[in-house]
Amino acid sequence: MIGAHYRARDFAVETKADATPVTLADRAAEAAIKRVLREAFPDHAFYGEEEGREGDGDFLWLIDPIDGTKAFVRGYPMFSTQIALMYAGELVLGVSAAGEYGERAWAMRGGGAWLARGGGEAVRLQVAATSAFDANAAISTGNLKSLAASPARWAALAGLVRRVGRIRGYGDFLHYHLLARGAIDLVIESDLNILDIAPLVVIVREAGGVFTDLDGRAIGLDTASALAGPPRLHALALEALRD
Repeated sequence: MIGAHYRARDFAVETKADATPVTLADRAAEAAIKRVLREAFPDHAFYGEEEGREGDGDFLWLIDPIDGTKAFVRGYPMFSTQIALMYAGELVLGVSAAGEYGERAWAMRGGGAWLARGGGEAVRLQVAATSAFDANAAISTGNLKSLAASPARWAALAGLVRRVGRIRGYGDFLHYHLLARGAIDLVIESDLNILDIAPLVVIVREAGGVFTDLDGRAIGLDTASALAGPPRLHALALEALRD
């Protein structure tokens, strides 16, 4: 459904109250995902990007039908469908499907993290063993507006950038997929919401990484920033970025 709209370019774009775009494809995809999940789990609650919170209970499905709608609208394939399950406040399952990019990652707590490209076989994911900010390390950043507003944190980030071999801004699902398979070493974002990252949290953790917000807090429904990487590098970054 999403891919058909994307390739046909046959959608109108509206602007939501938060100044972000939304299309018919966003709304239709969220409704379709909920129909499937409701049939299987009629007692579960839902929290969707387009329709908000529905229902109560220990089981809560988090759904972002098109994470990266701006990319979808502008015609480049850096968008994905993000679906996660939270049980009693803990994220336990996640699927990150980037159909037009040709990649899908998934994980379940205690079951490892996996990735498949195209029609290929799934491979198990493992973060890199990187333990220092040096010429071999690579950092990817997402939105940084809030971080840039803190002179101390901005300077700390600049210090990390000077120490590593590469700085990139892959953004959205992609830098978390790359992190989980060991292709980059750290992801830093200061402006997001839980629906942007919920399944990616499970994927990165099951690949051996650590995923918190920029203050080292556990990920929850109110999370607004992200710091993810191998255990030692995450600890060093958290120490450097503490405001």
